[in-house]
Amino acid sequence: MKELVFAKGYQENELLRKSFNELASSIFGIDFEVWYQHGFWTEKYIPYSYIEYGRVVANVSVNLVDLIIDNEKKQSVQIGTVMTHPDYRNQGLSKKLMDQVLEDYKDIDLMYLFANQSVLDFYPKFGFKEYEELQFSMDRSFEAKGETGIRKLNGRNVEDLAFIYRLAADRLSGSAAFGTHGTEELLMFYCLMVFNQDLYYAQDEQAVVIMQHEEDTLHLYDVISKEKVELITILRKLVNKNTVKIVFHFQPEDDVLPLKTKVDKSSNVLFIKNLTGVSLPNAFKHPLTSQA
Repeated sequence: MKELVFAKGYQENELLRKSFNELASSIFGIDFEVWYQHGFWTEKYIPYSYIEYGRVVANVSVNLVDLIIDNEKKQSVQIGTVMTHPDYRNQGLSKKLMDQVLEDYKDIDLMYLFANQSVLDFYPKFGFKEYEELQFSMDRSFEAKGETGIRKLNGRNVEDLAFIYRLAADRLSGSAAFGTHGTEELLMFYCLMVFNQDLYYAQDEQAVVIMQHEEDTLHLYDVISKEKVELITILRKLVNKNTVKIVFHFQPEDDVLPLKTKVDKSSNVLFIKNLTGVSLPNAFKHPLTSQA
């Protein structure tokens, strides 16, 4: 085996980017090329990789994120796209890449990631601690107003995507208690690859809404606006006659809503490495649309 070459931040190298996408597709079933071609793969997303003969064989990606915690901005790194080609596993490559990331970002406030169930024993070796997330929900207790002023957007339309991106770049955090800032590029990945048929614009509120109906449940994934929006006003327009329950995939900030909370039992587990002793809330929810 030829000695592996380390490379990072190489998205403008077409051959390496193609190899990166091939590895991500084979392991996670995702491809970043459309995201790149739309201009959303910026310097905020940095792959750290080992290369052999021009092929990416192992990777740990850095996402530069500002976390909003108790209305204060904390400089953070979110780790994602941790992957190794099957032929190169059990050689310590992920550990070496993690060590490099930790060294490069040792002066930030927080480092965190979402791990699948198969690697829960890996990240504590680097000083990461497991945290439980909450799921916020509520029972519907109000009348529907109807989709007044709600316009469907197209996640494949260049103009609609540009409109969402401009709004997201200047948005309020979904919550001052726990939210994110500067994650518009991550949001656009979801708009392109996950929720391209679930995007709406609420004209009166000047807000982009990402939501899905699933039988009697309304899933609200994000509300993107420059000014604070009363969620109850939006919800009255989004629910239909079958809606019984509303699930929020972020931390809603609204004292009026009769919110319920429970521990989120999703397959991915949140790990945080607190480098500067930031005081974290006892209970919180990281917004799904800025999860790498």
